[in-house]
Amino acid sequence: MELKDFNSTDPVAWCPGCGNFGIQAALKTALVKLGRKPQELLLVSGIGQAAKMPHYIKANFFNGLHGRALPAAAAAKIANRELTVIVTTGDGDCYGEGGNHFIHNIRRNSDITVIVHDNQIYGLTKGQASPTSEPGMRTKIQPGGVILAPFPPLETALALGCGFVARGYAAEKEHLADLILAGIAHKGFSLIDVLQPCISFNKLNTFDWYGKRVYKVGPEHDSASKAAALALAEQRDRLPIGVIYSKPRPDYGELSGLDALPPLAGADISAVDIAPLLADFR
Repeated sequence: MELKDFNSTDPVAWCPGCGNFGIQAALKTALVKLGRKPQELLLVSGIGQAAKMPHYIKANFFNGLHGRALPAAAAAKIANRELTVIVTTGDGDCYGEGGNHFIHNIRRNSDITVIVHDNQIYGLTKGQASPTSEPGMRTKIQPGGVILAPFPPLETALALGCGFVARGYAAEKEHLADLILAGIAHKGFSLIDVLQPCISFNKLNTFDWYGKRVYKVGPEHDSASKAAALALAEQRDRLPIGVIYSKPRPDYGELSGLDALPPLAGADISAVDIAPLLADFR
C-alpha cells in the first residue's frame, strides 16, 4: 500500500496549520505500514473537528452522534472482527459527551483503537472549554477562566484497567504513526491520547507551549508496570509521549465466546423472514 491509496477527494475543512493535519499524516503513514487495504479498514467518529477525519482518508467510515463513536465501533468489530476498527474522536466528543461509553468500552475491552485529538477546547463550536482544558483558560464562554480541574484521560484509563495507554503529539508524526501501529497490534481497547494544538481557539496550548514540555518516553520506562505508568501519566510540568502502559488481557471477543463463532458479517441471511417481527409492530 502507498499513501495515495488512502487519499480522499473530499475538501478539507480544517483551519490551515491545524494540528489535525499532523494526526492525519501519522494515521495515513500507519495504515501504509499496516499493509491493509482501504476496504479492510473502518474509521468511526462522532461529531467535531476530529470527527471529520474519516472524510479525509479513503476507507470505510461511519459517522455517529456526538459522543457515540465507541458503541458503533465496538458493534462493528463484533459483527466483523476481520475489520481493523479505528475511532477518531475529540476530547469533548470522547471524554465529555462520550464519557460513559469511554468507561464501559474499557471495561468490555473491545478490540478497537481510539485516537483522541486532544486540543483542550471545543473547536467545532467555536472555542468553549472542554473536559481537558487547563484551569484559568479564558474563553468566550468562560471569560473569568476555567475553574474546574481537567479530566485526566491517561490516569482514568489506567485506573479502569485499559491494556494499552499511549500519548502522542501532533507535531511528532513518525512517532505518532508508530504509536498508532502499536495500538492496532494490541488485542483489546487501545487509547492514544494525542496532544493537538488548536491554532484558532486555544491560545494557551500552542505548538510553542508543547515544544517546551513534550518529551519522548525512554527505553528505561517499564510499560508493563502500572505504577510506573501512573507516575508518567501524572506529570504536569513535562508531558511524556510514547507507550505509557501495555499489558494484554482477554478482550471482549474472547470473554464473550464470539471468537469461537463465525463472524456475524458472514452469516447467510437469504432465508431470513422478518415478516413475523414486523407484524408485532402493527
